[in-house]
Amino acid sequence: MTRRKIAIKKIENVAARQVAFSKRRKGLFKKAMELSTLCDAEIALLVFSASGKLFDYASTSMRQVIERRNLYSDVNPVKSYQPPQELQVEGEYFKLNKEVKEKTLEIRQLNGEDLQGLSVKDLRKLEDLLSTSLHRISKAKVKVFEQEINILKKKEDELKEENQRLTKVVRFLSLILN
Repeated sequence: MTRRKIAIKKIENVAARQVAFSKRRKGLFKKAMELSTLCDAEIALLVFSASGKLFDYASTSMRQVIERRNLYSDVNPVKSYQPPQELQVEGEYFKLNKEVKEKTLEIRQLNGEDLQGLSVKDLRKLEDLLSTSLHRISKAKVKVFEQEINILKKKEDELKEENQRLTKVVRFLSLILN
């Protein structure tokens, strides 16, 4: 099976674009490393993802290469790059969507679902996490019970005092009436 040529245009599918970026970035860095090694070239490579994340490679020191470049050019050093708002939002969406999927799986596993494929070590960690959570819940429950007991004891004391006061009033009235 041969490779087919692809049209050089923006990839519309976000996931496919992210995969292509990752693979092509790795290839670009590999080529830079090979060029540096084979030809003894001094190379500095900066790549910013659509979400603004920086990836860099330098055959020696990045700072030295940039300073050397600035000596040969009247152009000011590159200012920090801000990707277009659309790309930032798209990258953030992709990242948050992945995080939601991970957290959903984590919750499902905490509920005892989707446990197939977990190693014994992962299952032990999950068990320890649940044990710790259960211990915290039990402590919180005991604290709430203690608070409710204290409130009921205060009510009991108030009712005892009220009962004593009413008993005195009844005795006084019975003495007056007799």
